Amino acid sequence: MTALKRLFGDGFRVFFLAAGLFAILSIAVWATWLALQAVGGAADWPTAAAPQQWHAHEMIFGYGAAALGGFFLTAVPNWTGARAAPHVFIATVAGLWLLGRVAVWSSGILPAGVVAGLDLAFVPVLAAKLLVQMLNRPKPQQLILLAMLALFWTANLMVHLEWMGWTQDTLWGGLRAGLLTLGAMIMVLGGRVTPGFTRNAMVQSGREVGLPLNPMPLAAIAIAAALSQPVGHLIGLSQAILAPAAVLAGGAGLIRVALWRGLWTRNKPILWALHLSYAVNAVGFLAYGLAGLGIGTEVGALHILGIGGVGGMTVAVMSRATLGHTGRALVAPAPVALAYALLPLAALLRLAGASFPDLYYPAALIAAALWITAFTLFTTALWRAFWGARQPRSVKEPSPS
Repeated sequence: MTALKRLFGDGFRVFFLAAGLFAILSIAVWATWLALQAVGGAADWPTAAAPQQWHAHEMIFGYGAAALGGFFLTAVPNWTGARAAPHVFIATVAGLWLLGRVAVWSSGILPAGVVAGLDLAFVPVLAAKLLVQMLNRPKPQQLILLAMLALFWTANLMVHLEWMGWTQDTLWGGLRAGLLTLGAMIMVLGGRVTPGFTRNAMVQSGREVGLPLNPMPLAAIAIAAALSQPVGHLIGLSQAILAPAAVLAGGAGLIRVALWRGLWTRNKPILWALHLSYAVNAVGFLAYGLAGLGIGTEVGALHILGIGGVGGMTVAVMSRATLGHTGRALVAPAPVALAYALLPLAALLRLAGASFPDLYYPAALIAAALWITAFTLFTTALWRAFWGARQPRSVKEPSPS
């Protein structure tokens, strides 16, 4: 099998590689524009959308969509026992994702309707395939994820409706809803894999007591409160109305992660990265709620959620899935472990830039440099795994229950 055919043989290979490369390229472009602004330079921008809008949209619906595509195309067949998507389908949806990125970047010369059509095509095609696979062994908790994908797509639609001139005030609500949907997915999926994988590792080490606790009522509160945020923005509720539920989501999330025995993972980066990013994601919801109540900055809270929560959890999950599904040991390479640590630091710096205007440019640029470094480490360390043959592995870790 050629390396190119192998790349499209598994959803995680092409989409996780694309996510890593796009994370580097998009933030490099954004940081270059920021640096020119910092020194008073003028820079032409090729998109119809303002630079800030392009940056927010592409991190959420570009990077975020790639990470979701790789995860779902890999996880759903394992959950349901359905056949994995064939090479042709994976190549097709990867092409749709790429067309969306090119279209948004070229929006200065393309009709807005064409840009919208190309960018909105990826998620429905992906979701249709996932639905067929899920119906092989349907479970309500899995079908809920399809509803969240629909929510994610609707958030993107709201952005494009304003770009096309059909609405006047749906863009920023759509962007918030898209990011908060990703955060809610972490509440769901991170809340499953983090205690599950930790429990597996503890049991395999011989530990029988003091295992992670994951009370379902607490999980339901965290997830429901988190989901209220994107839904609320899509129906036009103000942040002030949504703020108490965001605080509840963040608080419940922090209580959950405190019950998962995170200290036991301190010498295992492949595990503590899951705990840390879930906790930062919860802090992001908490900070977002407090900002709605007049405490702190909304922009800072959204970057905690985006950089430390979504960025951190996706790198943790993508690296683990890539190692596991290519037969490699579930031990994070040193560069990847460093990447885990850099993303929360980048989120902290970006928060400082949002909180103290005099620090905005240096803090934002250093945060961008840390992000680029983290994803460069992730991509280069796992480059051979993305392209190479699966290695034989004698023991397969059980999936989290």
